[in-house]
Amino acid sequence: MKLRKSWISGQEPLPVSTRCQLVEVSRASYYGKPEPYSPSDDDLLLLRLIDEEYTLYPFYGSRRMRHILLKKGYVVNRKRVQRLMRRLGLVDMAPGFNTSKLHPEHKIYPYLLRGVTVTKPNQVWSTDITYCRLPQGFMYLVAIIDWYSRKALAWRLSNSMESSFCVECLEEALRKYGVPEIFNSDQGAQFTSDVFIQALMKYPTLRISMDGRGRALDNIFVERRLARRTMRLSVSLLAGM
Repeated sequence: MKLRKSWISGQEPLPVSTRCQLVEVSRASYYGKPEPYSPSDDDLLLLRLIDEEYTLYPFYGSRRMRHILLKKGYVVNRKRVQRLMRRLGLVDMAPGFNTSKLHPEHKIYPYLLRGVTVTKPNQVWSTDITYCRLPQGFMYLVAIIDWYSRKALAWRLSNSMESSFCVECLEEALRKYGVPEIFNSDQGAQFTSDVFIQALMKYPTLRISMDGRGRALDNIFVERRLARRTMRLSVSLLAGM
């Protein structure tokens, strides 16, 4: 609809009714301005529940999501579930955004946590990137987690995948909480970049660890914490719009 409306420039020597008819757009929609979305309290609750379930089960479509909501006691039809999922930017059976793209020229460090028992704070930190869904798109969220306390030491939002916001997050965590013994990440280009590695190598006692390829559970603590924080941020941003 938006594309067809853009074809009507207003410069054509034809009546508006004729132009609208040619591109199959009603005159009411051509002249009308869309009202800004203001979710009701019921919608905000459903958005939170849908986002929470989708974070756990990203392969759920609108039929399964409606079934889950009915089991929780919320009577809602499938069209409403579809509308709310579109509002959150969710797509059925989508693999999601790839936030861990490798860079072929970056050095990969070995995984150091196999068999390690975490017994104290600042023994192991982990980091990961996910995306925070918004009504008209998304932003990237990076966080650093202490494995012992499961505390989010620092986090940053960005509209791009540049390494700079990851470095800023790292520097804030180091400034506030000191230096960990081991810093673990996946093999994403942001964490293997020269600028990020150099920020870690400033500290001689810190050892760098990276998840092995295909080992999705290596960084499970930070991924779970990121999922919860993403859900809260998404709903908060929706409520403020």
